[in-house]
Amino acid sequence: MPATRLAPRRRDAHLTIAEQFHAFDAQNPHVYQALERLTRERLTVGATRISLKALFEALRWRLPSGVRGLNNNFTALYVRKLIAEHPEWATAFELRRRRTP
Repeated sequence: MPATRLAPRRRDAHLTIAEQFHAFDAQNPHVYQALERLTRERLTVGATRISLKALFEALRWRLPSGVRGLNNNFTALYVRKLIAEHPEWATAFELRRRRTP
């Protein structure tokens, strides 16, 4: 598994959460792939509701070196990406309206 790069910190503090997410996601495609795999696993065993925060914690435990820079602020954006690419999963996640774009 490739080394996970850190999310932008102080030098990029002016970036929005969405901008930080897109930078992190572009540098760490294996994180999204792992979230897809975890979602698929849970749905396969019969889950009807899935918490992306729980998937983040599972991901932190599963990857040998951990996932450095996996910001909890990214959960809303990852779940929207999962639903955009897998619309059949939409009912498994609860979405709330985002306050920021």
